[in-house]
Amino acid sequence: MKPLFVFEMANNHMGDPDHGVATIRAMRGACEGFDDDFDFAFKLQYRDLDTFIHRSMRGRTDVKYIKRFEETRLSDADFRGLVAEMRAQGFQTVCTPFDEASVDRIEAHGIDTIKIASCSFGDWPLMERIAASDRPVIASTATATLEEIDNVVSFFLHRGKALTLMHCVAEYPTADESLQVNQIELLRTRYPDCRIGYSTHESPDNTVAVMMALAKGATVFEKHVVLPTERYAANAYSADPAQIRAWLAAARQARAICGSSTRYEPSDTERTSLHALRRGVFTTADVAAGTEIEAGAIEFAFPPVEDQLTANDWSKYSRFTARIDIPAGQPVRRSDITVQHLRGQVMEAVTAVKALLKAGNIVVPGKSDLELSHHYGMARFDEFGLTMVTVVNREYCKKLLVMLPGQTHPEQYHEQKEETFVVLHGELTLWLDGIERLAQTGDVITVNRGVRHKFHTASGVVFEEISSTHLKDDSFYTDPAIGQNPRRKTLLTYWM
Repeated sequence: MKPLFVFEMANNHMGDPDHGVATIRAMRGACEGFDDDFDFAFKLQYRDLDTFIHRSMRGRTDVKYIKRFEETRLSDADFRGLVAEMRAQGFQTVCTPFDEASVDRIEAHGIDTIKIASCSFGDWPLMERIAASDRPVIASTATATLEEIDNVVSFFLHRGKALTLMHCVAEYPTADESLQVNQIELLRTRYPDCRIGYSTHESPDNTVAVMMALAKGATVFEKHVVLPTERYAANAYSADPAQIRAWLAAARQARAICGSSTRYEPSDTERTSLHALRRGVFTTADVAAGTEIEAGAIEFAFPPVEDQLTANDWSKYSRFTARIDIPAGQPVRRSDITVQHLRGQVMEAVTAVKALLKAGNIVVPGKSDLELSHHYGMARFDEFGLTMVTVVNREYCKKLLVMLPGQTHPEQYHEQKEETFVVLHGELTLWLDGIERLAQTGDVITVNRGVRHKFHTASGVVFEEISSTHLKDDSFYTDPAIGQNPRRKTLLTYWM
């Protein structure tokens, strides 16, 4: 969705429809060259002056707003002419009604969007009439409290209205120190179901505010516009066509500087620059073709050469296999290896383990390390594997063991520790020295030293291991290939 720029004519048509048409055309010219970047709309204000101004106050020249409203009065036909010119110039149409009769006129004129002025934000009779219309709504929030904004947002969203909230400061013009651009972030965070915009009243020469507002996340922008002539002068907060063009150019520059809202794609220049500053992977021993490159056979050193693997690529979640013989002391080039990435598989396994723990209402102590045992590699973890969470390992040891549906833990035994298992959730089939046994939730099984034991679960199981101290070199597998695999475990500390 491109940012939308709304040009507010207000009473700057000066009650002269020809001047209004000239203003619309001048602003169309100011937008030339920006259509690929932005969408544009033009806005009017409607007041049914015969009912809007109380009968006792009509004709007063000593009240500024009454005098201006009455002096710039346009007929229905005049307004229709301005709306037609907006459409002819390719603008979307927006209008601010200040009374219920003006909403009727908006509908009769086929205007696209209704704008609620800050002074009408919370005018419930008017907002009830606006909500009954089928138009999307833009609402300015100057002086409104969060409670008032909450109420208005709830009112429109519960009626299925598309609502845009505009940060606005009702000072004309607004000094820089009063702009409060951070309010845009507040609105975006508090009202994620609304589009957020910025209605500006700062000096028309100010192009910094729009850049900051865009960077804060505003996507709708409203500004008063004027076409100065010898007859009609500009006020202090309305922008002429040249100022609008500078305003749009600043917004386009800000958009380019901000870039994508998703993670950007680095350029080749950026990648090359950083690669030159990283440590390269060099062999410290001969590596034969077809063998996995072990951590003990490499070192990290500067500078890297082109196409070289770097320390940033080396991870416990990756396996590197040489495609050719790589002599000691040589750089490990990407073209000379194949890579197997395991992170996705590991995260998928962790997600499944967490789901099983949740299903069993198992409380896991905070900051407990997690250990994935993948006896024949992560590629076969669904078939052979077990997950351990070590709670304590002193003279005594407690672990939570998790096996996913269909997993088998290969046969092993311990020479020094004795274990007791308590099934907390699910079912577990055990083989103790070849004798099969089914254990269900609540069952307690003790495995003596030297007893060969193997596990399998069809539906998933969580069980508790209570034992004497766990020693890393006290697990002996019947299949010697498992014991010879130095990478049969993946340890995770931050997994909760």
